[in-house]
Amino acid sequence: MGSFAATPRRSAWGGKAVRSIRAAVLRQSGAARPYAQSQPLQVTEVQLAEPGPGEVLVRIEAAGLCHSDLSVIEGNRPRPLPMVLGHESAGIIETLGAGVTDLQVGQRVVSVFLPRCENCAACATGGKLPCAAGSASNAAGTLLSGARRLTANAQPLHHHLGVSAFASHGVLDRRSVVPVGADVPPAVAAVLGCAVLTGGGAVLNAGKPLQGQSIMVLGLGGVGMAALLVAIAHTASWARPAKLIAVDMNRDKLQRARELGASVALTPEEAAEQGITADVVIEAAGHPRAFESAVRATSIGGTMVTVGLPAPGALAAIEPLALTSGARTLIGSYLGSAIPARDIPYYEQLWRDGLLPVEELLTGQRPLSEINLAFDELAEGSTIRQLITFD
Repeated sequence: MGSFAATPRRSAWGGKAVRSIRAAVLRQSGAARPYAQSQPLQVTEVQLAEPGPGEVLVRIEAAGLCHSDLSVIEGNRPRPLPMVLGHESAGIIETLGAGVTDLQVGQRVVSVFLPRCENCAACATGGKLPCAAGSASNAAGTLLSGARRLTANAQPLHHHLGVSAFASHGVLDRRSVVPVGADVPPAVAAVLGCAVLTGGGAVLNAGKPLQGQSIMVLGLGGVGMAALLVAIAHTASWARPAKLIAVDMNRDKLQRARELGASVALTPEEAAEQGITADVVIEAAGHPRAFESAVRATSIGGTMVTVGLPAPGALAAIEPLALTSGARTLIGSYLGSAIPARDIPYYEQLWRDGLLPVEELLTGQRPLSEINLAFDELAEGSTIRQLITFD
């Protein structure tokens, strides 16, 4: 796997030792596609400081490409630039910062893109609300402590969601990682921290389907397909088979959903024409029209959970009377309303028990040097979850 390109040396900023690593840096949003030509992400050498107190140094083994990354490249989700992107990953701890006593060097960890301080009022809601401190540090492009450990040409680089996984190594706050067993392959471990945590949590933590209820997942990207897999695992022990409905515009994804266990797989138009509804609807497409479709597809007395991330300012039109007269519930769910330290081990065990085939989410991998091409493929909607690997 990857190694540092240089021996640690002392830095002029803060006095900490730094190392040279390879990373994908975004300096400006809004580049034209295809990205393979415009090259919005520049794979280059940057400097990474050693971990400070309460932090860990991780050698990244695999990093997933997510629409949250793509939306930053497009400019739909503004972040401070320049920034090293990437937030869904798995890696091996190489160095422990001062005060980190519950992890070990050589241990595999999953990155979490929203750390929890465990001190704010939001952290007391059991996952319903995102941590206020974690949200603030993510918006600022720092680690949870407010520190930055990345530089290029002596100028600070911002961290993406406290992770910056499109790099051979990263320094993360201890609260931004969750350990997993050595038997969990890097590719599986990586998607547990975003796709599975977000999609699965939308089903279990927000939707909370009761035995016998039908479940629809609208949008079969990485998060949506993970939601479907978790719904299949969750309903496997029900006395009678659950009705699991998959909806997407891509027919290849619909076929894959059928193979994985969806009872019905339809395009949005087909679902609307047939009047298909469900008791629990997970909207994972991140588009206003998908949001509207999800509301219409929610059965009387049902629950619609929106976990997709549309562009800021995007508006949807819904009929309020349909909520009142139909006693329907709409829930917003960020990071699957999850508590990562609780939920990741649960999904890890489902995988280990053969009930959650996370490998089925993976549709390819590319080296860091081909990351712009990989984002073209993600933008085209032809992939479920691609990985960047390091060697």
